[in-house]
Amino acid sequence: MSEISGNGSGSDGSGRLYGVGLGPGDPNLMTLRAVQVIGEADVIAYHSARHGRSIARSIAAAHLRPDHIEEPLVYPVTTETTDHPGGYRGALEEFYEKAAARLAAHLDAGRTVAVLAEGDPMFYGSYMHMHKRLADRYATEVIPGVTSVSAAAARLGTPLVEGEEILTILPGTLPEEELTARLAATDTAVVMKLGRTFPAVRGAFEASGRLAEARYVERATMAGERTGDLADIDPASVPYFSVAVLPSRVDAPRPSGRQGSGEVVVVGTGPAGPLWLTPETRGALAAADALVGYTTYLDRVPVRPGQARHGSDNKVESERAEFALDLARRGHRVAVVSGGDPGVFAMATAVLEVAAQEEYAEIPVRVLPGVTAANAAAARAGAPLGHDYATISLSDRLKPWEVIAERLRAAASADLVLALYNPGSKSRTWQVGKARDLLLEHRSPDTPVVLARDVGGPTESIRTVRLADVDPAEVDMRTLLIVGSSQTRWVRRGESGRSIVWTPRRYPEA
Repeated sequence: MSEISGNGSGSDGSGRLYGVGLGPGDPNLMTLRAVQVIGEADVIAYHSARHGRSIARSIAAAHLRPDHIEEPLVYPVTTETTDHPGGYRGALEEFYEKAAARLAAHLDAGRTVAVLAEGDPMFYGSYMHMHKRLADRYATEVIPGVTSVSAAAARLGTPLVEGEEILTILPGTLPEEELTARLAATDTAVVMKLGRTFPAVRGAFEASGRLAEARYVERATMAGERTGDLADIDPASVPYFSVAVLPSRVDAPRPSGRQGSGEVVVVGTGPAGPLWLTPETRGALAAADALVGYTTYLDRVPVRPGQARHGSDNKVESERAEFALDLARRGHRVAVVSGGDPGVFAMATAVLEVAAQEEYAEIPVRVLPGVTAANAAAARAGAPLGHDYATISLSDRLKPWEVIAERLRAAASADLVLALYNPGSKSRTWQVGKARDLLLEHRSPDTPVVLARDVGGPTESIRTVRLADVDPAEVDMRTLLIVGSSQTRWVRRGESGRSIVWTPRRYPEA
């Protein structure tokens, strides 16, 4: 006992607590430190179901001594059906408190207690409930163990994550819709706690478009181990000790370019960087063989090995759409990358217009929504779009200024809040002034106007000015204007004097 008791026993003579990770099941995967602690401990504690058999104890059995004091911590329930007055959680809380008290009695008597834990003690392990209740009172050490995640990847013989890929670990007990969103958004994943959850987990893989990639591992490193493709697994045969795995996509086989097997997905990246991407869009970007888009927007998307990137100028939308559809016709999964929402003054219209041609009739085209520039700017300013509003582009590159002016007058006379896109550029410098003067024919000079520039970007600027004070020199192509209605309110709050703009949802009676 000298080595353990000399390594942190309590100064008051109390014993030392150990959380001992045993690895995924094969006793040969226990660490040297785990074997040492078990061999020298006074008390061996382990969790088990009511049948009394403990997987943790069976892993460590070869290292238990006849004179070990064993403390089986038997769960009172294994499903959420219980008559405990506090329900399932109440029953478990009472169990954990009583179990911790039993271990505390040994520690107070100066005994060293080793709590056995499959895998790693701090990774979805039962030990952590003892740790939270005892570690602040007794000298404690946690011995890490090989997790089931690492064991599953090793048994599959496939890299789990590589380079800058992101690994997401999910409990299968999450709602199916939540699992779907997270699987769609990540590069690689491991879903644990299967068994009864397997049908919903499988449904989430299918709904996220990741089922074909998914692998299955059951009882990794233990007797009865089984691996295979998740899609081929019989739900009735899945035990709790199994995981679903999305392996690394680096160097993974991609579509071979068979005629008719491709598709085009038009995605919106929001107004700026990764924080504005939806999980669905992340998944589509990760699954694509090729990305097509305006170079500025492509730069927002992480580079992935094996994924082709085709950037172009901002003024060749039809050519870009045709190029993407041609790639899809050759069997590629193509993501056309757009800023904001692809259906709002962006690439979805261009793609669908070209896709309407007979030669592309069989190419699947999907449009995924994104956060619009108007919504992003409105959120930064407060809630100026809280009532009816209209969005109008001030660019006369694709429609005459007379049409723009007519729509501005109509929206202004209807007392709609206005979100004005594409207000100006190096070659268009007069439209903002014209729009301001036109609107002043219908709106008070004191009407609040939000000038939102580079929302979400490094040079973000949100200012609110009077309509009469809008200066065209302060507006460029990266700026969006929100012009209030007669009901829009504008106040300064707190010591910072930050402007808050909102439009009430109630409109006055006529």
